[in-house]
Amino acid sequence: DNVGVKGTGASQEGSFVDRMIHSNKKMVVFYGSQTGTAEDFAQRIAKQAKRYGISAAVCDPEECDMEELKRLIAIDKHLALFCLATYGEGDPTDNAQEFYEWLRGDERDLTDLHYAVFGLGNKTYEHYNAVGKLVDKRIAELGGVRVCELGLGDDDGNVEDDFMAWTTIFWQNVCHKYELVINTDGASMRQYKLVPGPFSVDSVFTGEIGRLKSYEKQKPPYDARNPYLAPVTKSRELFQKDCLRSCLHLELDISATNIKYEVGYHVAVFPSNDVTLVNRVGELLDVNLDEIIALVNVDEDAQKKFPFPCPCSYRTALTYYLDLTSMPNTQILKEIAQYATDENDKTLLTLMGSYSEDGKIKYKEWILDSCRSIVAILEDLSSLKPPLDHLCELLPRLHPRYYSISSSAKVHPTSIHITAVIVHFETPTKRVAKGVATNCFKELYMRHQAIGCAQHKEDDTCHLPNRLPIFIRKSSFRLPFRFQTPIIMIGPGTGLAPFRGFIQERHFFKTQGKPVGETILYYGCRNRAEDYLYEEELNYFIKENALELHVAFSRDQEEKIYVTHLLKDHGAKLWKLIKEDNASIYVCGDAKNMARDVHSILIDIAQTYGNMTLERATAFIKDLTQKDRYSQDVWS
Repeated sequence: DNVGVKGTGASQEGSFVDRMIHSNKKMVVFYGSQTGTAEDFAQRIAKQAKRYGISAAVCDPEECDMEELKRLIAIDKHLALFCLATYGEGDPTDNAQEFYEWLRGDERDLTDLHYAVFGLGNKTYEHYNAVGKLVDKRIAELGGVRVCELGLGDDDGNVEDDFMAWTTIFWQNVCHKYELVINTDGASMRQYKLVPGPFSVDSVFTGEIGRLKSYEKQKPPYDARNPYLAPVTKSRELFQKDCLRSCLHLELDISATNIKYEVGYHVAVFPSNDVTLVNRVGELLDVNLDEIIALVNVDEDAQKKFPFPCPCSYRTALTYYLDLTSMPNTQILKEIAQYATDENDKTLLTLMGSYSEDGKIKYKEWILDSCRSIVAILEDLSSLKPPLDHLCELLPRLHPRYYSISSSAKVHPTSIHITAVIVHFETPTKRVAKGVATNCFKELYMRHQAIGCAQHKEDDTCHLPNRLPIFIRKSSFRLPFRFQTPIIMIGPGTGLAPFRGFIQERHFFKTQGKPVGETILYYGCRNRAEDYLYEEELNYFIKENALELHVAFSRDQEEKIYVTHLLKDHGAKLWKLIKEDNASIYVCGDAKNMARDVHSILIDIAQTYGNMTLERATAFIKDLTQKDRYSQDVWS
């Protein structure tokens, strides 16, 4: 049985409109997704549509000819929905980039296209939901008919709540417009069917992200669908031994590839789930995890034939393809409620999945505030035994984690450095939660310690130690074109990562006799003796006259001192650098507080030292961003 040799998302022949007409679909849901949330929302809306008797297609705009949109109008009672995330500095996600550019072009006509947009963003960022807003506005300008007001999801708040609230209004509008009646039979409608084996050994996936056997025989180019298995040649602890936290430095070997990177780029790592967690699911549901299965879409015309590469074993799916550690959304709870045999368990799950006022409160308290993952839910509701194949259909995909590269390719052309704090904390239910990727890093580091960091052997594959599947993501966070331009870098904690690459590169050019401008770093950590990152290296660059360093140790004295305090104290100097010397400013680290505070301090400095009004100062700082002189690489 040759099921699924192409892996996930293999594109079908013909246009998406032809496929819709062929399978009698009225509605199409496009997603622009970087971490998978928008794709998950798109799938959920398509599932909800079934309850209203509407058959919906879910499509990746990257796999579609979006000029076909105007042909949708010929379908009676058609509907085009867009679930679009904004990421970075107001940018579309990689898979929506082409569509976004196309939509902004001239000579487009979408007269009478019935549409709605739900945007996913984060209020801590300046360009909140820029992509959703633009697409919503642009389709209307091109003659589209808005079926529902633009929905805005805020990831800094409760994006699940925003999504549920918006879909409620959306379906009310659609029912009203098309005179539909909800089919209240809440029976679970499966999107995928379990195809029993046997499968030939050669057709089984063992953790590859794209092509079958791609980890055994690697072929460039390497990207999100074809990651490179990078050997981890070095790993070391960066915090001092008295520190209770851990931060690792990893070096990934790319010498056998033609992978090129620039300072400021990100490296994406595909992690794998903790073995103990995977085994626990097998125990709780009493399933043989080595059984090989395939889940195949019941809709033969669907763009996505399988939820993840199939066929594979349950163990492979739970280890490499499915997210076991995040908190399940309300849709999952609603669908698994039917499998609880204890009435109290069933009532609790049904309530949380119901999106009633009480349900929302309970969901926030019992899932979100308690940090309960699917494994914790199965442990705490002992009568809940969903069939594992249905659970695998419902769980979100395990997505790659992005890290700012902390090296310069001018100095380290054959290796990529990662600087990452290990995520490890106790949840309110007294469980230990571990970051999926950083836990992989930690295990790798422990193995390196155990074997005295033996050099990697050629026959390593993903399932043997010391390799991580990676690809590179470009970024607009880059050094100024001219060497002479002074740079002001602000990066507390692991926000230092990309700046380590910046400093290495500027030092390299200096040794080449280039006229390098001032290189100034504002760095912060808790204690000099505990979590000061790369101290020796930074001191070396100071000695070499390649760096001016200002460090804030927040806990080494009575009153806390942060990077922001130093910036305020150096206002006059910073203003001269920005105004007279055309310095570029870079901020890296926590978006929620630090990046926001830095932004307002810069406005204060412009007011104080540039004698500007608040409006004028705000416009001045905004102008720096537009001129690529003020860049942020932030996360929340």
